[in-house]
Amino acid sequence: MSVTTVSTADGDIRGVRSGPVVYWRSIPYAAPPVGDLRFRAPRPVTPWTGVRDATTFGYASIQNRSGAVLGYRKYQPTSEDCLTLNVTAPARPASSPRPVLVFIHGGGYLMGTSAMGLYSGKHLVPRGDVVLVSMNYRLGVLGYVDFSSFGTTDRPFESNLGLRDQIAALEWVQRNIAAFGGDPNNVTIFGESAGAHAVTALLATPAAHGLFHRAIAESAPGDWEMNREDAAHWARECIDALGATPADAVSALTEADPHELRRAAFRAFRDCVLSSPGFFPMVPVIDGELLPKSPLDAIADGTASRVPLIIGTNRDEGALFARYLDVMPTTVERLRRVFAVTDPEAHQRIAATYERHAEPRASVRLGGDLMFWRPTIAVCESHSQHAPTYNYRFDFTTTVLRRMRLGATHAAEMLPVFGIKNEPMEFGITAAGGRRGFRQVSNAMQSHWLNFARYGRPLPSWPKYELPQRKTFIFDNPTRVVSDLERDRREAWQSYKGNYADLWSRPGGGGE
Repeated sequence: MSVTTVSTADGDIRGVRSGPVVYWRSIPYAAPPVGDLRFRAPRPVTPWTGVRDATTFGYASIQNRSGAVLGYRKYQPTSEDCLTLNVTAPARPASSPRPVLVFIHGGGYLMGTSAMGLYSGKHLVPRGDVVLVSMNYRLGVLGYVDFSSFGTTDRPFESNLGLRDQIAALEWVQRNIAAFGGDPNNVTIFGESAGAHAVTALLATPAAHGLFHRAIAESAPGDWEMNREDAAHWARECIDALGATPADAVSALTEADPHELRRAAFRAFRDCVLSSPGFFPMVPVIDGELLPKSPLDAIADGTASRVPLIIGTNRDEGALFARYLDVMPTTVERLRRVFAVTDPEAHQRIAATYERHAEPRASVRLGGDLMFWRPTIAVCESHSQHAPTYNYRFDFTTTVLRRMRLGATHAAEMLPVFGIKNEPMEFGITAAGGRRGFRQVSNAMQSHWLNFARYGRPLPSWPKYELPQRKTFIFDNPTRVVSDLERDRREAWQSYKGNYADLWSRPGGGGE
């Protein structure tokens, strides 16, 4: 290993070389949001003198320890001082500025960290000759609860803090990425799950326009948002769970230990999910300021960033939740409750499109499509009217994943996108066969993602999503293109009148 020093706008940092790449870890892109900066928009970094060590990871965002898992019995420490990002770049010199990929991790806006080994880019970066940036942002109660209605003139609180953090990270990229060999005029944002929703939110956020030039959303729950009224109601529930009243909200929120805040908000979150399966209340807020309208509405009316977009889902999205994370409407009873409060007349019509295909575990497939495929198709239908749009579905699975009743489940596409060749994870999921197929699918996904990052389009074998053909690229072994995939289901979901906010059964009103 050899050490590499780079000069940024805030000071010099020292990274470390490992094989064909150089890593710089936990570089601050905003001031620590502590003390008077808790619940405030990110502020500039205080420049430093000397050389700052960036060879090891610092802190993950405040969350339950299990969310920041890095390996077997290995967890990243958490802190409010978490507004940092990481850069991975090829070690060899560049003849010209390299495309930049900025990754936003998922985790339901509750958990996750950019320090996860999969996100290092050690396979993707040298193959594509690109620069990879991954970021931390505030999660849970500190990033995605809008306490602005409880602030005062002396101690204001601001909304959409996690989204503001992501914008601050993208601004850092514009100021600094050239020092790492990256091209600030060729930035692709990409994310998975909540990170994919963040991509759609950034498309719809005027303050983010011009900070990126292409976007990739993998399994985006595209209509995850709240209006201001519901957000204030939810903030009140968090304050109640903290044992405070609106009169002493400011002191309670500013003086509480961050983990005390997290635990209180999680109690309220748990009660919410139990009463409203599929509703995650810690999401961006349509505040009329930073986020003027819902991402789906902004994409539909053309006010979102008109940049090339790859967006897609996995065939078995719901399987992971049914097997391990019991928070989604993936049972017959939960789906009945969901349709009862959103669009009762649609239940039979939509369910029939799954039953007529003799779909095994139809409720699991339907629940996953409700959360992910339904809003993804809505984005494709709209964004394709304004900018090049490419839709995919990830279908590849292995014998091991089938035996685990996961199949091509939520987040499974992340393994081939980042690459796990010759790593324990690859050996594990292909232990009963499928390694050659997995590597072929990984090669295809990386080739398309990297070509898109460099030129704004995937390889020629992947056509645009355009009406009326509605072509979708299927990542399987072999890959293929399908016109109007699952047409009957698409048409049934497009006539569905429900929306995400309808899922919330608010105490004392609304819902069931």
